[in-house]
Amino acid sequence: MKTPLMWTRLALAALLLFWLSWTPQAAACATCFGKSDSKLAEGLNMGIFALLGLVLLVLGWLAGFFIYLSRRAAAEAKAAETMLPASSSSKP
Repeated sequence: MKTPLMWTRLALAALLLFWLSWTPQAAACATCFGKSDSKLAEGLNMGIFALLGLVLLVLGWLAGFFIYLSRRAAAEAKAAETMLPASSSSKP
């Protein structure tokens, strides 16, 4: 069973390993260095546009679904209104 001191040492060792492996080249992309006409920047922009298009597609589908539900509810209400028996004012 590991003691809390061992967990602390393990966490510090992992943090030290992460810190030593971190390089400035891995932290910045071409856009951060000011080279916005590179292939990496173009790919990044296309990825953003693809995700934006996906979000708009899902939101459009959701809006269309609620429009469908409201039209169907209105049609059902109209059909139920026409199926009600007419109240007659004359008594037999």
